Amino acid sequence: MKRILITGASRGIGRAIAEKLAAPEVTLLLHGRDTVALAETCKAVQCRCAGVVKLIHDLATEKGVAGLISQVGGDPLDVLVNNAGIAVVKPFREITFEEWKQTIGVNVTAPFLLMQCLTGQMPPGSSIVNILSIAAKSGFENWSAYCMSKFALEGFSQSVRAELRERRIRVLNIYPAATNTEIWDDVAGEWPREKMISADQVADAVAFALTRPENVAAENITLSNAAGNL
Repeated sequence: MKRILITGASRGIGRAIAEKLAAPEVTLLLHGRDTVALAETCKAVQCRCAGVVKLIHDLATEKGVAGLISQVGGDPLDVLVNNAGIAVVKPFREITFEEWKQTIGVNVTAPFLLMQCLTGQMPPGSSIVNILSIAAKSGFENWSAYCMSKFALEGFSQSVRAELRERRIRVLNIYPAATNTEIWDDVAGEWPREKMISADQVADAVAFALTRPENVAAENITLSNAAGNL
């Protein structure tokens, strides 16, 4: 029996990953803040897996992360998917300190605390999946806070990967280009969402990386639109 923890599973990429990884021998631990959306995700996968655990916590706060870790418990964890994230899109001079702190909290500190606290119960052959972005490799106008957080998680995860090799825990980073999810509903401007990659395509990449033999690590997967990145 495998246990898989996915943060940000209420909708978008997280929900797509949950649907892709649901299987009879899997217990899914699904995190989200939107209770209604998370319940819909759980309902969509519960008939296809051994069990579903709802984790409703605010990862922007240390207390919220601690609550999630406590609810996960001490049983072995086979996969940790760091997917939850927020995006503040505005000129850097307009970013409030609270928005800056929230971005760091959800996009950087939460993955740090989850990896630090949970790797102790991850057996050899287990995997950590970080949903990064092409914004972990290039800066984009008005996306400074988001890019900062993804660059930070990129550097941290590379170091963690080196530390965990001895224990045969894989750290798998996924770098999607613009993905057509609800995150764009709150981004000002006209965006060609029909040209973006889909959440299902990102989930396919995660499933591919996780299903490689234990001695094979698909460590860095970049997903771009064949017509070019937006």
